Amino acid sequence: MSDSEPDLELLELLRQHIAGKPQVAAEPDTGVLESAEYVYNNSIDVALDMRSCKNAARAIYSQMQTKSYSPATWAAHELHPHPSKGDKPEDVVAFIFTMDLLNFCFWSERGEEERFSIEYKGRRWTGYWSLVAALQRALEEGIPITDPHFWQNEEELTLSTLKHVFRSATSEEMPLLAARLSCLREAGQILYEKFSCHPLHLVTSSNNSAARLVNTLASNFSCFNDTHSPPSFPRKKPIRLLKRAQILVADLWACFEGQGPYGKFYDIDKITMFADYRIPQMLNQLGCIQYSPPLETTVQLKRDIPSGSNWEIQLRACSIWCVELIRREILRENPGARVNAILIDFFLYDTIKEMENDGRERAPHHRTRSIWY
Repeated sequence: MSDSEPDLELLELLRQHIAGKPQVAAEPDTGVLESAEYVYNNSIDVALDMRSCKNAARAIYSQMQTKSYSPATWAAHELHPHPSKGDKPEDVVAFIFTMDLLNFCFWSERGEEERFSIEYKGRRWTGYWSLVAALQRALEEGIPITDPHFWQNEEELTLSTLKHVFRSATSEEMPLLAARLSCLREAGQILYEKFSCHPLHLVTSSNNSAARLVNTLASNFSCFNDTHSPPSFPRKKPIRLLKRAQILVADLWACFEGQGPYGKFYDIDKITMFADYRIPQMLNQLGCIQYSPPLETTVQLKRDIPSGSNWEIQLRACSIWCVELIRREILRENPGARVNAILIDFFLYDTIKEMENDGRERAPHHRTRSIWY
């Protein structure tokens, strides 16, 4: 046998060895961070200011320490469910699944007194909290709004029923009600067909992997499949942003404080920031992200930016990458700090809402009507 000829006997021995050796499955990954970095590297309308990112990282971590920010902060809110409040774990999981199934598009062009709001527990709730308040109110009224069986019953759950559940304290209705009904219908059917008609089984199917649960949501439920292929970013793989799929996992982790069968995820740090309209607004206010003149004008004048457009994808993806850089900077300066993109996102969202309530917003958020956020 010459040196150039293969040793067939050796090759066969290698094949037998490989065939008999158990193959190690690759760890799941959402692909969101890789998509965000790709968009950032090719973005022409959204840029990051690295000095501002470093300054923001220092300020954010300092304030998080001062406020003792942790997963427990999530459960402390009066509207959020929690086992310590007497809620059964299976009911908590069902509530969180329903909440994040419908967790999108609350912004209004109207003033605070006229915008869509929910009257509950003696006060009016707007934005995200209007959703949570409406769900709690419905359950107290005996409407099984978190039950997938109810979602599939076309006689009981109608658009009129949903209008009643989300009846407003003002003349403005909740946006995209028909789309929310479609999300409930689809989710009820998928849960019935694949997960014994309860999100509990969906969560446990992840085997405590945050990334696997995100991917399961995106691959099985079209209303969680927040992926896009804008013309300015041509590539074979779509851009994965997966806002609501990721925040569902984060809410479970935060609610159960990273413990137990429904809150423990060994790879929770693979979850990124949740790309919506509020965090880009806050990052812009901090000077971390900057816009091209045409995009800046569009945002300032509150003009509509279509869902899935080049501008919108840049705004969302660059925000994900920006928060990732802030996270890395916090860990660089504070090795061993217990901080991840989830907590940074929660902190930034709470901060911009406080600034909105106090009239300290310096710039508006971008306007996009979408089921993705």
